[in-house]
Amino acid sequence: MPELQRVAFFKDINDVDLAVYERRCNWRRFDEGNVAVDFEDHSTDVYFILSGEVRVLIRTASGKEIILGDIGSGQMFGELAAIDQIARSANVTMLTRAEICIMPASVFLDIVHASKLMCDKVMRLLAGRVRELNARVTEYSVFDLKHRLYAELLRLSLPRSGHPGEKILSPPPVHHVLAARIGCRREQISRELTHLAEEGLVLKNRGGLVLLKPQILKARLEGALSAG
Repeated sequence: MPELQRVAFFKDINDVDLAVYERRCNWRRFDEGNVAVDFEDHSTDVYFILSGEVRVLIRTASGKEIILGDIGSGQMFGELAAIDQIARSANVTMLTRAEICIMPASVFLDIVHASKLMCDKVMRLLAGRVRELNARVTEYSVFDLKHRLYAELLRLSLPRSGHPGEKILSPPPVHHVLAARIGCRREQISRELTHLAEEGLVLKNRGGLVLLKPQILKARLEGALSAG
């Protein structure tokens, strides 16, 4: 089996011989905190995550961080620079130890041009990211801080096992990280979470941050969208 098929992104790509391309790739392990690419780097490699998790962010000249998202096993990053040859638009840092396949831009483009399956997969990925960005732009344009927080909590949460109707963020999110995700200060996050707790909508326990009534948060978002 070609080594590239260890990468989840390639497991269904069977219309090209991946073994021809994998010899031109580099397999590397990163430690937590390592930087894979930095803002305005002129590298063009594409990174496929076999294991671990990374954070994609923009750091302003003043040192403020804007978190664009976290990417985990089976996903990729760096494809934009490979496609348009323009400097990197974000920093990518390891949240955990990670194993990554690093693919030169020329190899990535060769596979995309040679494989209809790969081409379709990349187009769907890019379309999904555009839709996600559209949703974020709408949130920033229409929602105030508390509604942006509701949206982010719902986006990051998963159904809570054994508790129908509830959702959970586990481990509980760090306040400054939530602030960097929605463009505010840590103190504002703390204040809004305190209000939600007083309303009986969230509960912090050893397992995580529990959304006790996520349907109410959804209803508030729908109301804010209608009003906007």
